Parts: sequence; structure tokens; C-alpha cells
Amino acid sequence: MNIPFLDAWRRRHGGGHAASAVERDPEGVADMLAECDLLRSRVQEFGIQLDDTPRSLEAIDQLLPRWRDDPEELPWLGNDAGLYLGTVIVRTVPGAHWHLTPGGHPVVRLVSGREIHVVEAGLDWAISGSPELSQVYAEAAEG
Repeated sequence: MNIPFLDAWRRRHGGGHAASAVERDPEGVADMLAECDLLRSRVQEFGIQLDDTPRSLEAIDQLLPRWRDDPEELPWLGNDAGLYLGTVIVRTVPGAHWHLTPGGHPVVRLVSGREIHVVEAGLDWAISGSPELSQVYAEAAEG
């Protein structure tokens, strides 16, 4: 499996498959997925600090979508928004954890077994504003 966001992790840990990386070092992979540098820099311009809480998702939902004017940035910002959404879920919803699909896409798996395709949700949010990130979080927190 070739997953670009795990290339740095692989180099630091001697190679291996991405799925086994999640199993061997779930906290390290979670920290890497939580970086979301583009999103962090954009929201900081508006005085928003991403503190891995549901409150920060609500603040992001209230931003004016200026990124929609930049077709090159839009998918990257949406990807970051999805990864940040997943980070908040994993860090605040008991039993939620990162999982890689057979295609290598990061999803959040809840205790119930339900998988939330957070990157897709982030892209939908970036493109159309719906669903709101806080709404996806609320549904995940319910179970």
C-alpha cells in the first residue's frame, strides 16, 4: 500500500505497510494525522485555535468559505478538515480509533463498528458547507 501521509512515518520506523503502522503505533499515526498544517494556518488567521475539541469544530463551521475561490487549495483544505474532524472524534469519543480501509484511506471506526469517512466529510464541507463538521461529530458522539 502506498499512502503518502505515512511515508515519513515509514522512514522513521523502518518501512512496512501502512495498515500495520496503525496497529504498531496508533498514537504516532494519530499524531501525524492531526497535523493538518494548512487548516491550522488558515483558521489561525481568524483567531481560531484548534484544540482538538468539538467547540473548535463549531468555530471552523462559522468561517466564511474563502478557500472556495482557490480550486487548488480547496481539496487540500477539505482533506485537512476531514483529518481534523477525525482527530477530534478519536480524542474525545470513547473507543473511537483510526482505521485504514483496504484502499488505504483513513477512516474513524467507532465502538459500534460504524466507520466514518472523515476525509470525504471534510471535502464535502469545504466544497458546499454541508454537512457541518460539528454535525458529523455530534452524530459520531451519539454512537
